[in-house]
Amino acid sequence: MKNFEGKTALITGGASGIGKLMAGILLDQKARVIIWDLNPEGIDVTIGELSARGSIAGYRVDVANVEQVKETAQKVKQEHGVVDVLINNAGIVVGKYFHEHTTSDILKTMEVNTNAPMLVTREFLGDMMKQNSGHICNIASSAGIVSNPKMAVYAASKWAVTGWSDSLRLEMKQLKKNIGVTTIMPYYINTGMFDGVQSRIPILKPEPTARRIIKAMRKGKKMVTFPRYIYPLTRISQGLFSTNGFDWLASNVFGIYKTMEHFKGRKS
Repeated sequence: MKNFEGKTALITGGASGIGKLMAGILLDQKARVIIWDLNPEGIDVTIGELSARGSIAGYRVDVANVEQVKETAQKVKQEHGVVDVLINNAGIVVGKYFHEHTTSDILKTMEVNTNAPMLVTREFLGDMMKQNSGHICNIASSAGIVSNPKMAVYAASKWAVTGWSDSLRLEMKQLKKNIGVTTIMPYYINTGMFDGVQSRIPILKPEPTARRIIKAMRKGKKMVTFPRYIYPLTRISQGLFSTNGFDWLASNVFGIYKTMEHFKGRKS
């Protein structure tokens, strides 16, 4: 979608971090913005800060709650009409070895990171297909293409999103629908979600990353990693080296397998 002016854009997890930054950028590009978030105070603060830049509305939604997603989606349609742009941004991480995860940790991570993007998209995709235009952006992760210790469930959730998102893109192409699907696979972003992570590869800055995501959508990009070299480097290395060879490279050269050793995460 080359131009967001006059379009209605919905962002999940839109009251903080990358979601909030993308909301501001879209407002500056003359879009009407709707944010969904679990934190009602955060929604109020975000709307207060961004309302001078354009039309913005917010809804308190737990994207892991299927009925709440359905009910709020209907409310959005009634109050704002068709959603032209959907950014599935909400996500959580539990930085533990897999055996340390509780049942709740596993289910919640998959509900928020994997099920929610599909269920939210299902609510709005039909209208996009009827008008034969729209754009869906799914914020996955580089953990969706590279395994990593202390991220087993998170990686699983993002691998699933990556596969679903690009399959959706192919379906829209096969059905000859003018609906773009962009899968974003960023490295760690300095938003607080991954506090404590130590990395040889530079950790991404939030604002430039948000701008690059919006730019990728405008250019109709399909699968994008930040930094850009992550995707080709990973795929080529996995093809050239044995599993043991790739493990050695990822652990000892790039230091990826050691990044979560001091993970703390966002403070409550």
